[in-house]
Amino acid sequence: MISAYLDKTQTPLGSALIESKIAMLEEHLSTKSAQSTWSYQIPELGEGGSCSLFGNLQDAPFLLNEYIDNNERNDALLSKLQAIVDFVHNQTGVDWFGIYQARLIEGERQLLKLAYEGAPSRPLFPINEQFAATSNNIQTVMSEKSRIINDIPAYIAQGGEYYTCDPKVQSEVCLPLLDDNFECVGIIDAEAFSKDFFTADNLSVLVAACLKITHYLPH
Repeated sequence: MISAYLDKTQTPLGSALIESKIAMLEEHLSTKSAQSTWSYQIPELGEGGSCSLFGNLQDAPFLLNEYIDNNERNDALLSKLQAIVDFVHNQTGVDWFGIYQARLIEGERQLLKLAYEGAPSRPLFPINEQFAATSNNIQTVMSEKSRIINDIPAYIAQGGEYYTCDPKVQSEVCLPLLDDNFECVGIIDAEAFSKDFFTADNLSVLVAACLKITHYLPH
């Protein structure tokens, strides 16, 4: 499973380190709990809704129960996802981390943010070619390939497509979430305020998270 994930997503890692991180994550999930989050603050969106206005929050919170049934089963699943977020943050010290599920929303396939830690950020990303032109999240879910950028200013200077939400972010990784049929059902997004943050060790934690997250996606 690990090797197949790495091959399909073109993630440059070995399996052994990931196996050890999975064992650590499983221990964490068996002994730690986390509070599910059904609402969170989100930024105002810029003209056309293409980019978040960093530091400007909407008055009303975003309500997940408008998109996912708020029942006992889904509440337990969201709790597990938040526990995985906590594990990733504790293990890596990453400045922002979020889990997104691809869902049909308002007649369009979109990425919906289910759990995260860090600054408020947009909750929905439409999955289409137009948005993919500037969004690592959408490029990842559409290509089913990992995106690892350890020097965002250099990446932009070389012509890489990128829209800046938090100007402090210097490194970013987006990894696909693959179900048992190896179909992409979402992504994770991790951001750091320093360059060259995503070492093999930190990436292994993220891949371990991806391999467990798909067991806890809500219905």
